[in-house]
Amino acid sequence: MRIVVVNLAYDASAPDADALLSRYHSLTGWCEALAAAGTDVAAVQRFHSDAEVARRGVVYRLYDDGRFGRRRPPLWSAACHRLVARVNPDLVHINGLGFPAQTWALRRVLTERTAIVVQDHASGAPTRLAISPAQVIGRFVRRRLMRSADGFFFTAAAQADCWRRTGLIHPRKAVYQVLEASTSVKPILRAVARRETGIEGDPAVLWVGRLNANKDPLTVLDGFERCLDRLSSATLSMIFGADDLLTEVRNRVDRSPALTARVRLLGRIAQDRMAAYYSAADVFVAGSHHEGSGYALLEACACGVPPVVTDIPAFRAITGNGAIGALWPSDDVRALADALVRVSATGRLEARERVLEHFDRELSWPAIARAARDAYSDACARRRRESA
Repeated sequence: MRIVVVNLAYDASAPDADALLSRYHSLTGWCEALAAAGTDVAAVQRFHSDAEVARRGVVYRLYDDGRFGRRRPPLWSAACHRLVARVNPDLVHINGLGFPAQTWALRRVLTERTAIVVQDHASGAPTRLAISPAQVIGRFVRRRLMRSADGFFFTAAAQADCWRRTGLIHPRKAVYQVLEASTSVKPILRAVARRETGIEGDPAVLWVGRLNANKDPLTVLDGFERCLDRLSSATLSMIFGADDLLTEVRNRVDRSPALTARVRLLGRIAQDRMAAYYSAADVFVAGSHHEGSGYALLEACACGVPPVVTDIPAFRAITGNGAIGALWPSDDVRALADALVRVSATGRLEARERVLEHFDRELSWPAIARAARDAYSDACARRRRESA
């Protein structure tokens, strides 16, 4: 089976192909995991210049589409089509639901027996209603364009429900539950990690994300405060890049003597140091309302940290419906506090081993490659039946 992965995302700031690929961990991790599993895979990547790079069994072909600095690719790209056709693939995998017109155009130049799957990358839910005439027409056109695909990948199959309800994904089109990405983060010894990071506490709770309404750090603080009467030695360390709610978070901490004594706002931490912070933690907490997948959660699991995360489709898929750690309903402060106490009562070594086993079996790059190969085979079989 020959696969071509098409990535239409654009990064004008990368000076060359090697720099670009070093940033696109999801693309390279996905392709190289497939290659390691024995799949014949190539990647076609939009860029500001033509280049070809071969590494770890994958050929990455980058092409200049003549739209330097423009985020949206052209509807018809002869360069992209030529590179895809050169491989004569059994299946084309397109990254992102935001390119229906380009998917339709590519369908026009592929053989009848070549399948197409499109993978969701935090595309967000489509609006339920199209109100204005322009929206009605746009929705109709998009429905027609999206029928060019044979199947769709979502981290959690439930994430496709809103796309089906609006008719953007046709009822007869296949939806596959395949994790969006994995991580190469590796755990280090807990004692070493605690020395390097200064993290203390029993348990040491870690939160990683953007300080915004969707990640809901304020509810996390409320839940953490509520559990302190039962976990008197607990600490909470918060790592964040975007700081939309930093003022509100600081004010919330300052209003509570208990939080002031137990919460550390660490801000941005370099990615190459994150393994130490995960490895120093006893519990990972998240309060997200919506996620495409959850990279911080994946990294925490890769380091064996039991998760206490919201009961949303992506987190259910990643945790095996709460098979590791605990799930809690968004906005439910009491449920969060109870979950933190419950997970903290589990033996540390036993809990870490269980999370690491789950990661290797379900969340690692080899596990994703197995799931993707099964889905590819099914999509190709469906395409062959329809074109017969």
